[in-house]
Amino acid sequence: MEIVKIDEKGRVLLRKTLRERIKVRKGDYVRIKVDGKRIIIEPLESIADRYFGAFKVEKWPKEIDEFLLEAMRKWLLEKST
Repeated sequence: MEIVKIDEKGRVLLRKTLRERIKVRKGDYVRIKVDGKRIIIEPLESIADRYFGAFKVEKWPKEIDEFLLEAMRKWLLEKST
């Protein structure tokens, strides 16, 4: 258990040892739940980390919108057959 101080903006600083224990870094997302008078902070797994390497991209597109439209077209065609 650790005791920390809430600053003037209502922020709580998680010391490095706590961040390391729950494996969170700057920019990560956490879920905050309130259970009575308790606050529970749970790290959320990065979607990018979860699916890293799941899809092979042979050539990165220059225009992402065109790439997404083409991917959706292919998906819809496969789904309809």
